[in-house]
Amino acid sequence: QVQLAESGGGLVQPGGSLRLSCAASGRIRSINSMGWYRQAPGKARELVAVITSVGSADYGESVKGRFTISRADANTVYLQMNSLNVEDTAVYYCNYKGRLGVMATEYREQWGQGTLVTVSS
Repeated sequence: QVQLAESGGGLVQPGGSLRLSCAASGRIRSINSMGWYRQAPGKARELVAVITSVGSADYGESVKGRFTISRADANTVYLQMNSLNVEDTAVYYCNYKGRLGVMATEYREQWGQGTLVTVSS
């Protein structure tokens, strides 16, 4: 139903910045959230940031004050990453979650293929 395409990953020096983009296509539900998760080598996947269709945002503790999530429209989400450090090195995955109906509790979830962010001097 929904396909996600990430872009913007790459190599950056400590203290630098990157902006990730995620474009969703297909049947986007009115009640939804989009966000970013990341997985570093040898570690579990963790929340980076999430934003809802009404604009409420939440962040993982390790990125608060450094990263900002935003939505250009219903189908596009950005992650601005500032003050990057080596611990931010990971594959970053875009995530979509859509409620199937206004009165329903069921939802569908979709993941992007991931984009690699490497922070190194």
